[in-house]
Amino acid sequence: MLKHTAHMDGKRVLVTGGAGFIGSNLANHLASEGNDVVALDNGYLGTPENLSAGVEFVEADVLDDDLPTDVDVVYHLAALSSRQMLEENPRQGARVNVEGFVNVVEQAHADGCDTVVYASTSSAYGSRTEPTPEDTDMEASTGYDASMLGRERYGEYYNDFYDDLTCAGMRFFSVYQGYDGSEGHKGEYANTVSQFTEQIANGESPVLWGDGSQTRDFTHVSDIVAGLELAGDHNLAGVYNLGTGEAYSFNEMVDLINDALGTDVEPKYEPIPLKNYVHDTCADYSRIHDATGWEPTVSFEEGVELVCEPYLDG
Repeated sequence: MLKHTAHMDGKRVLVTGGAGFIGSNLANHLASEGNDVVALDNGYLGTPENLSAGVEFVEADVLDDDLPTDVDVVYHLAALSSRQMLEENPRQGARVNVEGFVNVVEQAHADGCDTVVYASTSSAYGSRTEPTPEDTDMEASTGYDASMLGRERYGEYYNDFYDDLTCAGMRFFSVYQGYDGSEGHKGEYANTVSQFTEQIANGESPVLWGDGSQTRDFTHVSDIVAGLELAGDHNLAGVYNLGTGEAYSFNEMVDLINDALGTDVEPKYEPIPLKNYVHDTCADYSRIHDATGWEPTVSFEEGVELVCEPYLDG
């Protein structure tokens, strides 16, 4: 696996949602490179067990006052991070995803922080089979999309309003790692790669919606972490895709998992139960590549093998 060469060191960093899947991977990585890292999490989806000894854990909520925002860089990854969560609790979702962002940025700016990198989403692009650039029209077809687009609008406002602050939104594409990493605690909210691998390894047929032809731009968490680090190190402003530019169908994913595990488990197919289901995603990552040199280093074939390795070792 190739390594991204640029790195951040000697900075004080706050990662909100820092005990979650992506947040803990980022916090652990930045701490290993000599940064002073605080991971803030309310325990809704994250667990401090994901964190290495070099990361300071603070149990708090992004809606709280007196957050530990006296830092050089804030990575704001805390969110209710799925369509289902927002449908079950729309008001809380809006509070956390929008008001929580405003609360963190305002406190960080008041404490002299000049760099904010935050999580957004690629799902508001809708279904796209071709690599999708950031200037593509977006649509709030779910409450989750609406909350993240609201976050982006506030980021746009902050970039314009504060001369001494940059806000960069990262539109993630289908991030995965596997249950052996920091994704295991997510359960039904984990990426389909991780869920399907767990099921196939246990001889269970994964359930695919429709005919399994839907595609995703699956992006390994190590590449996401590298993109986040570079965005903070370069004080980026605006919005940026983090994805590979390659899309694989769910049928292809199941085949790759079976190949890696040496199994032959057939999936089951069920009708798509959702309206506004995003059938296809694919990133155009040229904007962040032009700004920082970032590019994905883990192919999906290699990524599936990484997800499957622990089951083979066991």
